Amino acid sequence: MTNYSTRVQELAARINMSYDEFIGEMRKLGCSEPTAIKIWRGEYEQFQNFNDNNVQLSNLRKAAVVLKVGTGSLLPG
Repeated sequence: MTNYSTRVQELAARINMSYDEFIGEMRKLGCSEPTAIKIWRGEYEQFQNFNDNNVQLSNLRKAAVVLKVGTGSLLPG
């Protein structure tokens, strides 16, 4: 069994998307590379209340589009 360190990495693996592909697709949607890397690493998973950080939620929506899932699939817990 393979362990993925983040939800984004798990979902990317399901569609055979590499790190570089994910970052590139996020960039195409207007996300900065440093932010895309943070999302790949799962740093957003530390937030408890996404209403307090609308920019972060916007970036998660972009990630959901890239990964072809609903935004709720990326939210922790």
